[in-house]
Amino acid sequence: MAEPAAACPWPGDDPLYLAYHDREWGVPVRDDRLLFEFLILEGAQAGLAWITILRKREHYRQVFDQFDPVQVAAYDEDRIERLLADPGIVRNRLKVESAVSNARAFLTVQQAQGSFAEWLWGWVDGRPIVNHFRTMDEVPAETDLSRKISRELKRLGFRFVGPTIIYAYLQAVGVVNDHLVGCPRHAACQQSG
Repeated sequence: MAEPAAACPWPGDDPLYLAYHDREWGVPVRDDRLLFEFLILEGAQAGLAWITILRKREHYRQVFDQFDPVQVAAYDEDRIERLLADPGIVRNRLKVESAVSNARAFLTVQQAQGSFAEWLWGWVDGRPIVNHFRTMDEVPAETDLSRKISRELKRLGFRFVGPTIIYAYLQAVGVVNDHLVGCPRHAACQQSG
């Protein structure tokens, strides 16, 4: 059976990108472990193409303990140095160190709110924002919401969470549905919200 065609043009014809678009991007995520994974990967992506991170994603999962925030929060300098020597990830010290500090901040939010998902989805009253863009030119790089969440995350001690990164994060985890209206995934993600 053929994969569904992606009306959103950004995946191109790369099978990995298409699978991500067709199965994950824009699907509302309420699982804290997956929300943490996307937060770290979006930060790692800063300045790079998302396909670069997708190609490294499985290796990231292996070396970052399946993105268990409790384990990542406990990483010490020796573990950080081992990660920086690993060619299977983006070997940027600030990004790797931010994964550890973000895990600690993530756990603080979980403790205060019951779950990170509760905190994140509270920004939109638990329901995805469904946009109705017809072309990629209409899709913003950041919004007022992403700026507000970015400021609050920074206040809570998170790093690599600027408004553009956070908007990409909100799109990825389905807080915002930015599939183009002609894309079959637009309606599918709206129904799964």
